[in-house]
Amino acid sequence: MTARRDPERPGRLLRTERETLLPLLRRTPPEDFERPTACPDWNVREVLAHCGAALVRIIEGRLPAFTPEHNAQDVAERADWSLDRILDELEYGMTEAGPAIEAAGGELDVIALGEWVHAGDVRDALGEPGAYEGLGLDDALALLATVSRERSTPRVCAFTPRGSWLLGNLVDGRAAAQLSSDEGTLIRMYTGRPVAPERYSLAGARREELVIYR
Repeated sequence: MTARRDPERPGRLLRTERETLLPLLRRTPPEDFERPTACPDWNVREVLAHCGAALVRIIEGRLPAFTPEHNAQDVAERADWSLDRILDELEYGMTEAGPAIEAAGGELDVIALGEWVHAGDVRDALGEPGAYEGLGLDDALALLATVSRERSTPRVCAFTPRGSWLLGNLVDGRAAAQLSSDEGTLIRMYTGRPVAPERYSLAGARREELVIYR
């Protein structure tokens, strides 16, 4: 299915993560924040520092941002912060960024989706099951349907246990591709995370064409 923009969806997705991810992080042993993640250059601590910094940029209106250079600078600036300070900033961002994202008229929705995906990266690194299938999954899939069109990925009819999704844009002279997978694998594929080949079936498109974050 396709999904019309719900302006409250990004904020709702962030608040869901605040209520589910933060309690997990508050009880995680400090040494586990050094674990590597699906983001090649960042461990768990650095992913969380990036997430909090990005949301604070939105709240404070320090845009445009989110280039690799900005992201690296934000993480470096937080290198000597305590874990509590990093988590406090992330909690603040997840609480307060929703209205600013809503007011942007859709331009920043992709950031809310990215925050949810990074939460999956953290869960995955910590060995949590269903890392990319948390409580915000329905909102995340709806945002993905929109973002996949904005990022000019090819049209894909995706079939998952929760239903079907129409992703991307039609390409002249090219039929829609067909994808079958579970929802977590769908998220992984479109965000460039590692995926085992046996977890999906894709015909009519190349996997690398689907990635929305480059």
